[in-house]
Amino acid sequence: MNFITPDEPLTLAELVSVARGGVQIDLHPRTRAVINQSRAVVEKMVTNGDIVYGITTGFGSFYNKTIDKNETHELQHNLIVSHACGVGDPLPMDVVRAMMLLRVKSLSQGVSGIRLSTLEVLLEMLNKNVIPVVPEKGSLGASGDLCPLSHMILPMLGEGEAFFEGERLTGAQAMARAGINTIKLEAKEGLALNNGTQCMTAIGALAVHDALHLLEVAELSAALSLEALNGRLDAFEAQIHEKRLQTGQITSAQRMRAHTHGSSFVYDLSTEMQYARVQDAYALRCIAQVHGASRDAIEYATTIITREMNAVTDNPLIIGERGISGGNFHGQPVALAMDFLGIALAELANIAERRLERMVNKDLSNGLTPYLTDAGKGGLHSGFMLVQYAAAALVSENKVLAHPASVDSISSSNNQEDHVSMGTIAARKATEILENVRNVIAMELLTAAQAVDLRRNGVERAGLDEKERPKWQNGATRPENLGTSTQKVYERIRAHVPAMMEDRIIAPDINRVAQLIKSEELL
Repeated sequence: MNFITPDEPLTLAELVSVARGGVQIDLHPRTRAVINQSRAVVEKMVTNGDIVYGITTGFGSFYNKTIDKNETHELQHNLIVSHACGVGDPLPMDVVRAMMLLRVKSLSQGVSGIRLSTLEVLLEMLNKNVIPVVPEKGSLGASGDLCPLSHMILPMLGEGEAFFEGERLTGAQAMARAGINTIKLEAKEGLALNNGTQCMTAIGALAVHDALHLLEVAELSAALSLEALNGRLDAFEAQIHEKRLQTGQITSAQRMRAHTHGSSFVYDLSTEMQYARVQDAYALRCIAQVHGASRDAIEYATTIITREMNAVTDNPLIIGERGISGGNFHGQPVALAMDFLGIALAELANIAERRLERMVNKDLSNGLTPYLTDAGKGGLHSGFMLVQYAAAALVSENKVLAHPASVDSISSSNNQEDHVSMGTIAARKATEILENVRNVIAMELLTAAQAVDLRRNGVERAGLDEKERPKWQNGATRPENLGTSTQKVYERIRAHVPAMMEDRIIAPDINRVAQLIKSEELL
């Protein structure tokens, strides 16, 4: 059991363990104390008839409309049901579980004025896996994620829909089956529950977790491609990259050296191999520069998301004895980070597709057969021709998706909310890009593994004149040993997908490798 405390930060690993691993959580006794303290302040405001936004007034452009304390329940209930107007497919369950966890974390910090009993209902739903149906579209990222968070709350009220034990049920049915009592909202509670950035942050948190993993796989894939193309390792010498001062680049170069350690496929200054090419094309020579820049961008996005995971983003906040109206719900930090994440991921696919193209192009592959067909079978067999087509299609789609959402804004709520972040759109786009990149990297891995098999079988000998072939230290013309890391990756790929010496349907092969990446088995 993990405990949510008011002051200890929630980590990305903990979020993933709850969202995807079903880890149970509870509130620390200190959390319960600070929640009760802020609730007492709200109840005092209502009793005294204080004019405080969202507690004794309407919402948005109705901020100057005073609400009688006898209408408090109706005010909060109406806020939720009127704002639940999302459309599209339901968000994935791990995203909604992450939303619920982040909402619990935010409200646990004792400045939102919610009742402890209300928060405990949301917590019980999470622990019993009652997952609200939350449509994916409808958030401007203005007052946070008003629309998706309202859908998340509906089952607490016996409204809306929820998934439970594999079924899509009404909210009331799901709560009853799980043995959880529904509630009526009191002063400030609706606003405390649906004001905030928890939808965009949940999507973003899972995206940066997956991006960090995908980056490491992309560098393994790049290393295997470098070997498949008999690339030069001297471009990754530490002294070169230390002069650039870019930390991501230095790390990526180190990864490339480590992954190819012991390889006889690459040209290494420490060997006596003679090599005709004095330098490689950018897609090989600049792997560290490109991947390193994406590494820095992904780490930036991770920093912003981790902060937001632990932030209080509803409004107004109960500070001391006052209710102060501010704008912590505005999603701009997340919006910019998610746009940057999408761009950084798209670049990993851009350069991977260029490496893939070099492997299937007989004029660029350093002696490999056209489209990596078995010797003499080109024409009758098309080999990996269409793998490059498919990768190019995904890369081009990413160029459209990488257009930043955060530069857009549109006025809402009678011009009271006159600048919005589009943060949830940015997060959703980043996730789409990530899925495309995962598939492109899967394609590159398959292609590189095929190229390695052809080199080991000596097929490439027919494609080079004697003078163009590299001369290896031991006098052989055919390399045998992959690097320490790349050999393991190659073996894992071949355990699931055999080499393709005759044409077959390739889509299942791509899907198998993409699933290996997604499941984190390749690392």
